[in-house]
Amino acid sequence: MSDIAQWFKGLPTFTRYWLGLTLSFSILGRFGLLKAHQLILLYEPFVKYFQIWRPATALFYYPLSPATGFHFMINCYFLYNYSLKLEEGLYQGRPADYCFMLLFNWICCVIVGLIGEIPFLMDPMVLSVLYIWCQLNRNVIVSFWFGTQFKAMYLPWVLFAFNLIISGGGILELVGILVGHLYFFLTFQLPQEMGGPSFLSTPQFLYKYFPNQRNMGLVFGAPPANRRPAEGAAPAAGGRHSWGPGHVLGN
Repeated sequence: MSDIAQWFKGLPTFTRYWLGLTLSFSILGRFGLLKAHQLILLYEPFVKYFQIWRPATALFYYPLSPATGFHFMINCYFLYNYSLKLEEGLYQGRPADYCFMLLFNWICCVIVGLIGEIPFLMDPMVLSVLYIWCQLNRNVIVSFWFGTQFKAMYLPWVLFAFNLIISGGGILELVGILVGHLYFFLTFQLPQEMGGPSFLSTPQFLYKYFPNQRNMGLVFGAPPANRRPAEGAAPAAGGRHSWGPGHVLGN
């Protein structure tokens, strides 16, 4: 237990809290200590009755059951994996910028969830982070089932298509892709690649609470050279099944 506690304490701040709160809310809900109907995102209770906690609890709570347990574990692993890679990669030393990315994606997921009646936000949030990582590492070769290999930039769409065909789902994956792309487009593509204005910038109050830890030598919104291919790919996330491991081939 001490090794697990030490590992958990060693995680970067936002990955640690996101994973910890997700495990806590979901396990407490599984044993009936928290009521699911009070945690999920519903339009009427949120808007009419000002139950303002629902957007947050809908992110952290996932309904555990024998049918959903494996999918929850896969989601937790990829939450940890991709959030860790971003927080210790592009956003290393810049916690305010990473916090803003998570807040932006979360707010977008909440808006879509209220409009589209999506009660749980774990899937689209995880896939939005996956999408951003894949775009920043777009030329990394990842492996899928049966030895198929392709560039990371295609991975979110492969997961969407696979889940659509296998289980008839795909809506949550599509929401995550759209949210992740909106952030990536406004932060990287539009100002850096297309020479357009920068619409997204981290609010100053976040720097007050989460100051930069060191000078990274980067202007926020400018991805490093080659989209950070050296980080290496990881297994895919966001689908209804285990998608198989992903890894870098060669240097």
